[in-house]
Amino acid sequence: MSGPASVAGAPGAAAMGDPNRVMITVSVMLATVMNSLDTTIANVALPHMQGSVQASADQITWVLTSYIVAAAIMTPLTGWLAGRLGRKMVFLVSIAGFTFASALCGAATSLGQIVAFRLLQGVFGAALIPLSQAVLMDVYPPEEQGPAMAIWGMGAILGPIVGPGLGGWLTDNFSWRWVFYINLPFGIMAFLGVFTFIHDHKHAIKAPFDFMGFALLSLGIGAFQLFLDRGESQAWFESTEIWIECAIAVVAIGLFAFHTAVADRPFLPVALIKDRNFAGSSLFGFFIGILLFATLALLPPMMETLMGYPVVTTGMVTMPRGLGSLVAMFLVGRLINRFDARVIIAVGLALSVYGLNMMSHFSLGMDSSLIIWSGLIQGLGIGLIFVPLTTLGFATLDSRYRADGAGVFTLMRNLGSSAGISIMQALHTQNLERVHARLVAPLTPDNPLVQQSLHAPFSLTDPAGLAALNGEVNRQASMVAYIDDFKLMSILAIVLVPALLFLRGAPKTKPAHDLMVE
Repeated sequence: MSGPASVAGAPGAAAMGDPNRVMITVSVMLATVMNSLDTTIANVALPHMQGSVQASADQITWVLTSYIVAAAIMTPLTGWLAGRLGRKMVFLVSIAGFTFASALCGAATSLGQIVAFRLLQGVFGAALIPLSQAVLMDVYPPEEQGPAMAIWGMGAILGPIVGPGLGGWLTDNFSWRWVFYINLPFGIMAFLGVFTFIHDHKHAIKAPFDFMGFALLSLGIGAFQLFLDRGESQAWFESTEIWIECAIAVVAIGLFAFHTAVADRPFLPVALIKDRNFAGSSLFGFFIGILLFATLALLPPMMETLMGYPVVTTGMVTMPRGLGSLVAMFLVGRLINRFDARVIIAVGLALSVYGLNMMSHFSLGMDSSLIIWSGLIQGLGIGLIFVPLTTLGFATLDSRYRADGAGVFTLMRNLGSSAGISIMQALHTQNLERVHARLVAPLTPDNPLVQQSLHAPFSLTDPAGLAALNGEVNRQASMVAYIDDFKLMSILAIVLVPALLFLRGAPKTKPAHDLMVE
């Protein structure tokens, strides 16, 4: 992928501005909001989808991971496609494909269909975020690009804020299908706006494309995700399928690394790997993806299944997490040029640890305040991490590799998100079985303490009472399993703090057009 055109367009356009830039901004923001909504709006509807398509708890998470993996694979292609086909054409195809795939997701009748359509949604949606950012950079003159990026950042963060509440309301008042159908009006308006107001600047760049590198990386990522998604249900390495998927992932990634080292124009420029800050920040972003999206995937099933929250309440209780991120994004814009970015990230990690520690005190008898406050604090922490981390990653990177770097940086974060969801769900299932076995061990008819403490509707002799008792034990075991996941993520956040020492500090003053807002 070395040498693809920047998706930012012609510099002359940026210098002169664009007479249609207000309408272009509206059109681009519609696409950005539509894409960012899909990162969280489906989460609260997962339990409803699970029943509708008859999927297990670990299978329904494929609805999230399939989208993330497809987007991760396709994101690095954005610069090359824009150079070959023109930015406007790629934008229009992406919006149309994403909107059509959303309609298919809403009409899906089986797990296989909805996973396939979510893959399609990810393929088309991958270019929306980098292209929307690039278009705004192109139509605003340099002195106005800072405020333009602030507007863009608000649109990107709007999804995590509004998504849970909107998804809950749509599911509660209509059905889970409307969390996908809601994209249709956004998509139609964005398509018409881009088609009408954006005038493409032809790049005429015929950069070669490393199909071998792209194929190997895609195969490795796909096999790795299948390994994670299918491992729990197939008893991990007791299954031939899991061995095959693991072997394919290892071999494909190994061949990709070898090919990158020897190819003249590899898919992944070697300069990205050699830049210590970029490589370290990308790896850091992988683990931050685990902390952010694994939590978002675990909370809705916990609240709806264990605590009996209506789906709309789940959405409202989850919203403060996004609000915390929004507040942090405003703060970090003022802090980034005054303090070392590594210090800001360390503060963000500390807040994340504190929020996750609060979540480790969850119980079946708690009220929603603990969920709200822990989410708000963790949202503040995550919001303080992303922009400084991106600034560090691009601080020492040659500007020639900025377009490639943006795709790789997003790729790593998406891979972390997908892996985190799969791993934490698998650990939850394992821990649930282990804790359930431990809790039922003393529940025997010949235990006098149990006989004295059991009251209706629980019983060890009556079938209905026995079923009620098993259900309650299962609830307790599931909550303990969730708490174990939250504790593990807090440990991961603590371990990441010393890793900041391997990153070099970024200049305190940096031009607005050099900030790659993610």
